[in-house]
Amino acid sequence: MVVEKLIRREILGITPYVPGKPIEEVQREWGLAEVVKLASNENPLGPSPRAVEAATAALTESHLYPDGNCYLLKEALAAELGVKPEEIIVGNGCDEVIKLVAEAFFHPGDEVIVADPTFGEYAYATQLMGAKLVKVKGAGLGHDLDKMAAAVTERTKAIFVCNPNNPTGTMNTRAELEAFITRIPPEVLIIIDQAYYEYVEDAAYPNGIEFKGDGRVLTLRTFSKIYGLAGLRVGYGVGDSELIALINRTREPFNVNRIGQMAAVAALADREHLARSLEVNRQGMEQIYRGLTELGLSYTPSVANFILFSTPYPAPQVFKEMMKKGVIVRPAHIFGLPQQIRVTIGTEEQNAKFLSVLKAVLADLRK
Repeated sequence: MVVEKLIRREILGITPYVPGKPIEEVQREWGLAEVVKLASNENPLGPSPRAVEAATAALTESHLYPDGNCYLLKEALAAELGVKPEEIIVGNGCDEVIKLVAEAFFHPGDEVIVADPTFGEYAYATQLMGAKLVKVKGAGLGHDLDKMAAAVTERTKAIFVCNPNNPTGTMNTRAELEAFITRIPPEVLIIIDQAYYEYVEDAAYPNGIEFKGDGRVLTLRTFSKIYGLAGLRVGYGVGDSELIALINRTREPFNVNRIGQMAAVAALADREHLARSLEVNRQGMEQIYRGLTELGLSYTPSVANFILFSTPYPAPQVFKEMMKKGVIVRPAHIFGLPQQIRVTIGTEEQNAKFLSVLKAVLADLRK
């Protein structure tokens, strides 16, 4: 086709991101009345009631453009995090912030280092700008920071550190991260993705924002996970004010909608909902650990709100059979793990259904 001659060549190498299947699609496809979705690491309790109230109120002003600077949200985040508003950039989810970083800094021929496996959005943003993705596989399933540091060359522009890592749920400690940063040349950006920050209760886990004084370290956080606002798309980055100002030059005006901004401000203030969400995650984690052990399946201990586990069969096959029975999980072959599945921690009832369906599917596949 003629248009293929017009397109930027970098685009042709991009594989579009395939999100977890929505509940409505699975219901239509398999004629199911009830479906449990444990595929996208969402909060099973949903958003804070305060966030729902704030979002509902904001609907009455939907005819007005949102605050392009996200003033109220930045002020709330600055007070919560102990930083200045000018050290924050707010995006249409963290995905947009990752893309803004790439648009601001990546050139064709630059190298961008990531772990293998890890979150796929880093690859998309890198390829979009014609840069080269350098995958570093460690001995286990987490980030091997020593190997990643050793992979730095004169062409390296940035390193993404997903901590906790998606899809593995593993983490790097503060001591490991601190030592890693000191090894990286000052002209290399370091992006620490802490989408699951609020779920981690390990005392050795670092707060990436502590490293913003380095000047080239950007920490990403989101309202899509524990705050339950995935559908409203609100994420943010925290770093040195000069770094934030440069990234901000690539940001579209009005990139975060008014409803999302107001819901995020309210969600941030609801400590009770946060505490309930953490407790549900703690209990659900143990429930699924026990269930997987009873089924004889190995898993990777997680500090986030999901668990990666192994099956004796190809992940897409297990995924499809579970979906037919009304449970959506995430097959990890998309991360290069052909026989592993990632499951989100749900409510007690959702977890029980997941384990029951998994048991039935494995029994069927053994026949």
